[in-house]
Amino acid sequence: MQLSTRPIGFVAPSSVEPELPFTLKDLKDAIPEYCFKPSVARSLSYFFLDIGIVASLYAIAHAINSWLFFPLFWVAQGTMFWALFVIGHDCGHGSFSKHKWLNNLIGHITHTPILVPYHGWRISHRTHHANTGNIDTDESWYPISKQTYDGMDSSAKLLRFGFFLLAYPFYLFFRSPGRQGSHFLPSSPLFRPSEKWDVITSTTCIALFIGLLVGIGFVFGPLFLINYYIMPYLVFIVWLDLVTYLHHTEPDIPWYRNDSWYFLKGAISTIDRDYGIFNSIHHNIGTHVAHHLFLNMPHYYLKDATAAIKPIMGEYFRESKDSIWTSLWRSARECIYVPNEGQKVYYQKEP
Repeated sequence: MQLSTRPIGFVAPSSVEPELPFTLKDLKDAIPEYCFKPSVARSLSYFFLDIGIVASLYAIAHAINSWLFFPLFWVAQGTMFWALFVIGHDCGHGSFSKHKWLNNLIGHITHTPILVPYHGWRISHRTHHANTGNIDTDESWYPISKQTYDGMDSSAKLLRFGFFLLAYPFYLFFRSPGRQGSHFLPSSPLFRPSEKWDVITSTTCIALFIGLLVGIGFVFGPLFLINYYIMPYLVFIVWLDLVTYLHHTEPDIPWYRNDSWYFLKGAISTIDRDYGIFNSIHHNIGTHVAHHLFLNMPHYYLKDATAAIKPIMGEYFRESKDSIWTSLWRSARECIYVPNEGQKVYYQKEP
């Protein structure tokens, strides 16, 4: 992994920070043109493959119907829920296809069963990509200042730093501290008036699906619902929080305040990670630097794009060779808060 020689917490005034030795155009010109052209057939093939695996896992679990098998089923199905989310993620970026109606259709099909309001998430995720690395305006997993940390009580610290791998449902309902707004309400400050009916559509889909789950619970019993839905859903939530947390949480990754931030600096303030056998299962979502630079690129071309931009980015390209669990342990211990002052800052750990 390429690490900075700067100590954690180092603050570099923007006035003396050198400009990046490459531009966004330099990076785009290096990437083969086909990487920016989604294939409907190929995108749909990944969608139907995931749906087929989900259906097969349900059939196998129903046929075996054993408590010895259910834990394995929970992990496998929850992982596939996460894979479906990634397909919907492509839809939200318009990288699934060039057809808006198809993106919206597949986005709702993949996201509604895992209780993600497609349009509400799509819009807030757009904000994240437009403000990545900006402490003041980023949308997800942005750091808190030491002053904020010192003002938190023990229960708040426990929730943020102890149970962060279960945070996503709370984020959907309540957003983040200091940046309020539900992903389900068109009146939320997340949304423009013109997006009202998009939000209502997705929220309605979620409400109908919850109604379906309640009906299943009444007909087949709560234990059936727990085994076949709630436990895989919890595994999915852990996957989502784990991967998105590790995308942007690393002692070496700089964060910027408004006055020194611009898009390219923020976009490369992420890191590629290797998830081993899960890379292909969750559609190479760990190949994240190229995705943040060019969010309209289909997931199946991210590796090709990464190979093209790495020689140009050089030491600015961040890539972890550590195991996911090592990275998680390090980030959870060392990435607690950032200094109160400074335009370019790094995470610090508790003394």
